[in-house]
Amino acid sequence: MGGELYYIGKMKYLCFRYNDDMFSPQLELTFEIQEIIERVRHKKAVLDRLRPLSPSVLARLKDDFEVEWTYHSNSIEGNTLTLMETRLVLEQGITIGGKSLREHFEVINHRKSIAFLESLIDKDAPIRSIDILSVHALVLANIMDDFAGRLRPGMVRITGANFTPPNARLVPDLLEELVSYANENPLSLDAISLATVFHHRFVWIHPFNDGNGRTVRLMMNLLLMRAGFPPVIILSQDRRKYFAALNSANNGDYTRLLLMMLQAAERSLNIYISSVGGDYEDYLPTHMIAEEPDIPYGQEYLSLLARRGRIDAYKEGKIWLTTKSAVKAYRDQKLK
Repeated sequence: MGGELYYIGKMKYLCFRYNDDMFSPQLELTFEIQEIIERVRHKKAVLDRLRPLSPSVLARLKDDFEVEWTYHSNSIEGNTLTLMETRLVLEQGITIGGKSLREHFEVINHRKSIAFLESLIDKDAPIRSIDILSVHALVLANIMDDFAGRLRPGMVRITGANFTPPNARLVPDLLEELVSYANENPLSLDAISLATVFHHRFVWIHPFNDGNGRTVRLMMNLLLMRAGFPPVIILSQDRRKYFAALNSANNGDYTRLLLMMLQAAERSLNIYISSVGGDYEDYLPTHMIAEEPDIPYGQEYLSLLARRGRIDAYKEGKIWLTTKSAVKAYRDQKLK
């Protein structure tokens, strides 16, 4: 973590200072946040030691993540295709009855956007504004061609948000500033913190008439994938929590958004590591862990610990999965 560390009472905060209030996030380094940061660092190191992964494992992971990433990112924006329907469109080119042409194009376009993104994963090449415009052009191709790859010409309103995006005349310079910030990383932030700040700042600038959410979830992953992380997926069932976290960031508090990003990164790392096989403990639903006779916690409490990042866990659908070792480690820490 980079930035200025200071204390309010016994609570640690990490404050990043920029040129204006909207770019001065505060990250509260709670015990929970610090725990999950350390877990993510450890798992990233484990994955790095396992590399290179076999071509067959990589191909399967790539296919699975492409489908999940496409489904969840589109679903957050209102696309009604299910995960299975999204897979059928991508893998078999099937047209799903009762679904709009736009929804099909959103799936096809997202896959093309991922392919373009993968061509940009070069650690020595800076991110460029033209890359963002190119991703956006792919996202809205055959949907809103007049706006695809073009910055918005006027003001926009975001339903449910607690802010108004800046004047359209400011957007080109603000986007260039954000790109420079992401490339230079002046405070030497770790990759996930950098992607978190980039994510919110992009949403706040809201550079396009439509497609901002899909575009930023692609571009934040470019930052993470360049740093060696697997793609990070914001799950559609966490949509309300995600928007609430963005609204908190609008008020300068990035803690909730950072926690979401860390949990999403941990989920992806867990999937990658477990795909290799070996002596890795199985992740089980919290209700199954709670049924073990030597586990002193109920399912609801374990799910609460998972949501707060207190135990090693990740989400599939609406179900949290964890391990007996993670729960026992939490119990042992509480007994100290």
